[in-house]
Amino acid sequence: MIKRWQIQDGRVQETQAETAPILLFVNPTDEEKRYLVDILKVDEHTLNSALDPDEVARLEFEPEHMAMILKVPRNYSGAEQFLFRISSMGIFLFKETLVIVRQEDVPLFGDKYFSKLSGIKDVVLKLIYRSIYHFNEHLKIINMISDSLESKINASMQNKYLINLFSLEKSLVYFLNAINANAWVIEKLKNSAPKAAFSPEHIEYLEDLIIENHQCYRQAEIYSNILASLMDARVSIVSNNLNVLMKTLNLITIGIMVPTLVVSAFSMNVSIPLQKHPSAFWIIMFMAALGVGVVLAVWRWKRW
Repeated sequence: MIKRWQIQDGRVQETQAETAPILLFVNPTDEEKRYLVDILKVDEHTLNSALDPDEVARLEFEPEHMAMILKVPRNYSGAEQFLFRISSMGIFLFKETLVIVRQEDVPLFGDKYFSKLSGIKDVVLKLIYRSIYHFNEHLKIINMISDSLESKINASMQNKYLINLFSLEKSLVYFLNAINANAWVIEKLKNSAPKAAFSPEHIEYLEDLIIENHQCYRQAEIYSNILASLMDARVSIVSNNLNVLMKTLNLITIGIMVPTLVVSAFSMNVSIPLQKHPSAFWIIMFMAALGVGVVLAVWRWKRW
């Protein structure tokens, strides 16, 4: 699927014009891939890399264009079971055309950040910033989910909450690798600014992107370290909750055994005391209740 965009009044707007300067290819068909490779001279390996979620981020300069593989977070789905995955985005900058290749159909230019644009190079830099912002938003969500799972673990013995935490920890490892790979791309793009014909304003913006990406990496690293360091403590909490439950069940069992013993003793088919007494039933019930009271008193005295 092809979507066409143009820059009008400093913003990116969708258009149907064949000569649109910004082309977005979403999960391109074989015919669209042939157009990119044969007509636009996009390297076929680089094109396939843009559609591979496991591809490493990189920056390359071809004779007629600049090719960039950028790592971006995928939109989260409930079926993922708290596992946040990473996707790739291909950005191919020609002299007058910008080609974007993605596997997912997600809104790209609806954010407030795509404003005051003067050319397609501004769009490239804004796409990088949007990727960093998207990572930050996912990190906030991961932190909120982690806090929610912690409170559930404190009052639960189920393993599913721990498994969810393991998924979050795994997601943060993916995020760290992706953000670090993007940092290398941004740094190389800044160093190659003359080759990419970037203006001093673009270089200054790239420096800001390096700082923003580094802060994003540090935040992901902090969340990852917190989850990793506290995972053993959370496992201990689940184990302790189980021990408390087992202790409570044992105490209840002991409390029930005492009156059962009393009643069983007076239920034998032999001569027993009180069998002729008119209030024998109530006396036995009193003794059973007294046994329960003694167990409860010992329970409180021992602070079990």
